[in-house]
Amino acid sequence: MASMAVSASACLRPSIPSPLLLPPTAFSNSTPFPKSHAESYFPLTLAPALATTTKRPLLFSPFVMKHKTCEVVVVDKADRKEEEEDEEEPSDTFLYSFTPLPLMFLAALPGGGTVRSLFGPFVELVKSWNLPDWLVHWGHPGNMAVVLFAMGGYGTYLGFRIRFSDDVEEKAKAKDLHPKLLGGMFFFFALGATGGITSLLTSDKPIFESPHALTGFIGLALLTLQTILPSLFEGNPGLRNVHGILGSGIMTLFLVHAALGLQLGLSY
Repeated sequence: MASMAVSASACLRPSIPSPLLLPPTAFSNSTPFPKSHAESYFPLTLAPALATTTKRPLLFSPFVMKHKTCEVVVVDKADRKEEEEDEEEPSDTFLYSFTPLPLMFLAALPGGGTVRSLFGPFVELVKSWNLPDWLVHWGHPGNMAVVLFAMGGYGTYLGFRIRFSDDVEEKAKAKDLHPKLLGGMFFFFALGATGGITSLLTSDKPIFESPHALTGFIGLALLTLQTILPSLFEGNPGLRNVHGILGSGIMTLFLVHAALGLQLGLSY
C-alpha cells in the first residue's frame, strides 16, 4: 500500500525540475544553495533547510514515475488476468490419421476414447450414406467369415500338405500358395478390424469391452509372429514344428473369435 501511494503521488507530481535531481557538479563547495531557488521549488519548511546547507549527498527516488507509465502498468495487469483465464479453459483434442498402423497400436491400448475421436469423422460420413441397417450390422461378420474359411481354411490345409505330402509337385504348389493365402488373410483381418470398430461406433455401441475384441487383438499379434518365423527356418529347422503348431492354434483361436462375434452381433 505504501508503494502504491508513493507511485500515485509520483504520477500526480507536476513536471518541475527538482534540484535533488541535479548532478553533484552543479553545486559549488563554497557557495550555499540560493535561497530564492529553495523557496520557489521547496516551499514551507523545506526551503530553510536547503538554504543553510552547503554539502548534502543526493538521493534519487526509485518511485519517480510519469503518469503515462502508471496507466500502462494498470492495463498490463488486466490483460494478464484475461490471458490467464483463457489458458485455464479446457479444450478437446481430436486425433486424425490416414495410415492403419497407428490405428492398430491405439487399438491395443485400454479404453476406446482415443479411437472414438480418431474414427469420428469417418463414422459420421458412413451415417450420412444412410446404408441399410442389416448391411452395417452384418457386413463386417460376413466379410470376415469369408476370409477365415476360404483363405484361412484352405491356407491351413496347404500348410499340412507341405508337411505330410510325398508328391513333390503338390508340395511345390503348396509352398507357393500357402504364404500368399495366409498373408492375405492377415491383411484382410487387420483391415476388417477397422471395419468392426466402425460398425460398432455407427450403431453407438461400446468398443474393446467384449471378448470378441480381445481375441481379435490376440489373434493379430500371433499372426504377426507367425509371419516372422518362416524367415528363420534356414538357421533353425526346428521352428517348422513351432510354425505348424502355432498356426493350428491361431486358426482355433479365430474360430472362437468368430463364435464370439456372432454372439455379439445377436446381442443388439
